[in-house]
Amino acid sequence: MNIAIRNGRVIDPKNSFDRVTDIYIRAGKIASLGAVPPGFEARREINARGLIVCPGLVDLSARLREPGLEYKATLESEMGAAVAGGVTSLACPPDTDPVLDEPGLVEMLKYRARGRNQTRVYPIGALTRGLRGEWLTEMAELHSAGCVAFGQSDRPLPNNRVLMQAMQYASTFGFCLWLRPQDVNLADGGVAHDGEVATRLGLAAIPVCAETVALSHIILMAKETGARVHLCRISSAEGVAMTRAARKQGLPITCDVAANHVHLSEMDIGFFDSNCHLVPPLRSLGDRDALRAGLLDGTIDAICSDHAPVDEDAKLLPFAEAEAGATGLELLLPLTLKWATETKLPLVAALSRITGEPARILGVEAGHLTPGGDADLCIFDPDHYWMIEASTLKSQGKNTPFLGWELQGKVKYTLINGNVVYAD
Repeated sequence: MNIAIRNGRVIDPKNSFDRVTDIYIRAGKIASLGAVPPGFEARREINARGLIVCPGLVDLSARLREPGLEYKATLESEMGAAVAGGVTSLACPPDTDPVLDEPGLVEMLKYRARGRNQTRVYPIGALTRGLRGEWLTEMAELHSAGCVAFGQSDRPLPNNRVLMQAMQYASTFGFCLWLRPQDVNLADGGVAHDGEVATRLGLAAIPVCAETVALSHIILMAKETGARVHLCRISSAEGVAMTRAARKQGLPITCDVAANHVHLSEMDIGFFDSNCHLVPPLRSLGDRDALRAGLLDGTIDAICSDHAPVDEDAKLLPFAEAEAGATGLELLLPLTLKWATETKLPLVAALSRITGEPARILGVEAGHLTPGGDADLCIFDPDHYWMIEASTLKSQGKNTPFLGWELQGKVKYTLINGNVVYAD
């Protein structure tokens, strides 16, 4: 269908484009910005006056819970949540059941996701068999099946020799390793940041050095092997500083942070709010401010939702026993806009953290509005305030620390491959 999107403020961070103009879509591609293409006749028009038109959002961590964990969420519910949040491309971690360590499982997931005709799903393959941290998977075969990178999700990788072998293998084939730095022994049994809140509440703590010790190993081995590494969900000021120093050395390292950690700290745990039981844990106010500074200066490349829907029963348990995780696909945009407003960051720069930059990390053609490219777009009202309530979330998981918050920025339309897959 030929679609004309008229009078919107078109923002494309990758191409440094910010102008009120029209967009013309033909055969699933962006035909032009501004000028009407020769012979173009719109079958549908969308009036975007007062709205922002930007590339579809790209999320670097969203658990869809299939296969195997359908009692927490399904492809149908979470892909519906994704398009409601303007997310047109997402990376799916490998910690499903069974784990994404076989080509057939990856192909099945991609086939089922394509059948939904919604968000584009890019699987992250398991780095080790069963995510047990012992034997490397057949990364080349998994890559051929559709995996864009390899990691352990939140599972530990206690053996540095295995990590070294993985980096050597990945470096040989040009694969990227996605690693969340956390020393399994230092973090063992912990559920909260090692600070005053954990002490007051009597919660088992995870010290910052659990992150930095693991990060030092990753950086040193990346320097030794030349492997490309993406650091998932950095959470501490020291972690940001170490990443900044590594990048100044020219190491091929990228980094993301969860939207939760951009806004929250250990203080938000309050009186055992299990919605704030996250991995990595919410850390101090100083750590939160350092994460924001790292985003501003480019040390941290992207913001992800770290979407992890959890069933209600698993969140109603005491804090230490409750399952970690929070839903976030529908909140990625408004939380990014809130950060931009609070830091007085221009909208173009803020949107780059959830469009072009994560697409670059994924290595996929997304996150831009270049004529000839796929027509994956998000159209949102930047002045629309809405209350975050369980009933307003389309995700099967209603667990989020932001319940009761009023956020600014509401998606009105989401287009994928030139098709309107969501309209508010």
